[in-house]
Amino acid sequence: MSANTSEGERLQKVLARAGIGSRRQIEQWISEGRIKVGGQPATLGQRVTPQQTITVDGHAVTSLAHAARPRVLVYHKPEGEVCTASDPQGRPTVFANLPRIRNARWIAIGRLDFNTSGLLLFTTDGELAHRLMHPSGEIEREYAVRVLGEVTDEMIARLKEGVTLDDGPARFDSIVDAGGTGANRWYHVTLREGRNREVRRLWEAVGGKVSRLIRVRYGNVTLPRHIRAGRSDDLDAESTAVLYELAGLTPPETKPTREMGVSARQQPGRGRTPARARPEPSRPARRGGSRDRRK
Repeated sequence: MSANTSEGERLQKVLARAGIGSRRQIEQWISEGRIKVGGQPATLGQRVTPQQTITVDGHAVTSLAHAARPRVLVYHKPEGEVCTASDPQGRPTVFANLPRIRNARWIAIGRLDFNTSGLLLFTTDGELAHRLMHPSGEIEREYAVRVLGEVTDEMIARLKEGVTLDDGPARFDSIVDAGGTGANRWYHVTLREGRNREVRRLWEAVGGKVSRLIRVRYGNVTLPRHIRAGRSDDLDAESTAVLYELAGLTPPETKPTREMGVSARQQPGRGRTPARARPEPSRPARRGGSRDRRK
């Protein structure tokens, strides 16, 4: 098929959604001649249909006509795990605990710092991951933060108004006192960007010391209580559809419920009801940001 046909979908989008790689990676592979459609080198912007044969480095991509429905996985990351597939220092990786899948790969939607725990989303849909992490999406993140020492009204006001970090101004959209005893106190904070260690750096900028950090929500998805640290669960179809809508994408067609995915630590036959989510609060005026990285 020629690149200027109006039929089908753009090759980069189709392969990204199938979890083959990010759109940027796929565009690079096309430029390098590593991707072929119908035996011919693919071109940037080319459109493809489910009937066409697509190969990457000579390996056929699973027929798009029979591609599995994209999955979204809710993972409860414990402290002490990295968000990369491998680590030069030999530290545990989040990917070691995810369900095994065929003809697809898990893509992390953002990252969490080595010492941060909580909600981490994965998907087999590269386009969904790209949209949810892109700054223009302004997807709200909520964190539970334990702060050591006194937190004054002036500190709270500065965090809401904005402080200047080494990579530009930043602020929290909301800060809610969640109580605590002794020298530590808990707060729930929200923001709509994902700069490196942004939550910790914001508190440090006003003299606060974060002693524990947990991500409890990403967009409309809240960390379910039944998912223990190091385990995962598929997001239910209804909540997945809302997540797609937040990303500005059409939700995948609903298919018969398949067996729920579990982490490597869970025993077969002990599945739970798929994780559910709640609607995202109304969003404030748009602000600039950057791609979601570690907190």
